[in-house]
Amino acid sequence: MTSPVGFTLVQLRYFLVAAERGSVTEASLELHIAQSAVSTAIYNLEQELQVQLFIRRRGRGLTLTPAGERVQQQAYELLARAREVEREARGEGEGFSGPVAVGCFVTLAPYYLPPLLSECTRRYPDIEIEVLEEETDQLVQALGAGRIDFALTYDLGLAPRTELHSETIARAPAYVIVPADHPLAGRETVELSELSAEPLVLLDLPHSRDYFSSLVAATGTAPDVRYRTNSYETVRSLVARGVGYSVLNQRPATAQTYGGGEIATLELRDDSPPLEVKLASVEGMTMTARARAVMELLREIAAARDPSR
Repeated sequence: MTSPVGFTLVQLRYFLVAAERGSVTEASLELHIAQSAVSTAIYNLEQELQVQLFIRRRGRGLTLTPAGERVQQQAYELLARAREVEREARGEGEGFSGPVAVGCFVTLAPYYLPPLLSECTRRYPDIEIEVLEEETDQLVQALGAGRIDFALTYDLGLAPRTELHSETIARAPAYVIVPADHPLAGRETVELSELSAEPLVLLDLPHSRDYFSSLVAATGTAPDVRYRTNSYETVRSLVARGVGYSVLNQRPATAQTYGGGEIATLELRDDSPPLEVKLASVEGMTMTARARAVMELLREIAAARDPSR
């Protein structure tokens, strides 16, 4: 017979709220209980686990210790599993109800989130999808902190990360955009070396900037980065204005830009590596049934976007 566990789910919940809020006072307000109840729960949890979960500094709130960060992730998983057990016991397991927190890389969001949210509403009306749109580093942090169930992102910045499990659901080849009246606009394909003398409009996001710059550098010329922006649509609008060319991966359904201009899309003949679109989660984490259902929807959406699959 296994020995009983000495801590409670209530203690874990109070600990998680205090960690998220960084303050016992703020946690007590959110939980609608006395500060002493939160403090006692955390103290008893530390005594039971025989670790210090927080560094307490007067006037500066709570900071998780390394041990506290590990317990935080495990506590999220335990509480999620406890909610699953409760729903199964009530016969609600087949209904797929409750929240699913999804992280999404910012430039993938316009292509994947609208069909995901609409299809999820149609199939699973009781699932509540919460979305965090960020860059890869922030998504990885959110995964580690348990703020999201999984992330939809590129492989940029993911490897090597042994704490993550990732699955490729699509591949996005790089392509070139030029103004609609560019001399090369009537072509179907191009080599990057043909544009080496022209200025580059760079999508300036962490990891993405290095990927795009490396594609140009592989032609043996240093990219002439004339303009930088972290907005996908601003890149397209600048190119439509004739200030340079750019290299992108995801393809809008129209050549029209927000500013009213128009761009032409050219396939790359260069042997450029595509970006892999991945579903990433914490290695070994037990995924809820509703989170698995949402992940399967994303696989379907990725397959529909990729005619070669």
